[in-house]
Amino acid sequence: MLQLSNMDDYLEKGIGKRIKHFRKSNALSMRDLAQKSGLSANAISRIERGENSPTISSLKRISEALGIPINDLFEKNPAQAIVYVKNAQGMRIKKPNFSTESLGYGLPNQQIEPYRITIAPGADTSSEVISHPGQEFVYCIFGEINYFIGQQQFKLCVGDSILFNAQYPHGWCNPNEEQAELLIVFHSRDDSHIAHQRHVQAGMEA
Repeated sequence: MLQLSNMDDYLEKGIGKRIKHFRKSNALSMRDLAQKSGLSANAISRIERGENSPTISSLKRISEALGIPINDLFEKNPAQAIVYVKNAQGMRIKKPNFSTESLGYGLPNQQIEPYRITIAPGADTSSEVISHPGQEFVYCIFGEINYFIGQQQFKLCVGDSILFNAQYPHGWCNPNEEQAELLIVFHSRDDSHIAHQRHVQAGMEA
């Protein structure tokens, strides 16, 4: 049972940063999360910056708005050097034509973020071209996908991969009748969350 008296300790361990991570991973603005949770955008901003101690009630509303268990907001071991994720137990975001599953999050000073991404037949990001800092690695696990980078197009089949500088406009198209699954790894010295957020936004428009 989580105790209110322990809340400051949890904040010191990064609860605000974890809320921010989950919010960005869901491609939500502070205003979006405020509307979903019933809290004010200012309150959420202060919680994320560690300037305000949230109540258990507030955390419950935030976790429900993010679609995650409340315990996911609390780091059990903030100094951990290993992140172990069981099959199909990573944090997921599901949209009609697109879904992502985080394959690793929580290392101190983490600079890479690996995801399993599933793309439905006919999904196309041509209306929402993606660009973000850092580098991107894509590996085709299942199906086939057309990946666009700048003016070039690459057909990725099972076992094919591509590595590129992600500031180039890029996106994908699945012209086939079966879904495609990709392993995508984002790398950025600054904020790899931006990469995932922009991919989620593009997937929502696909």
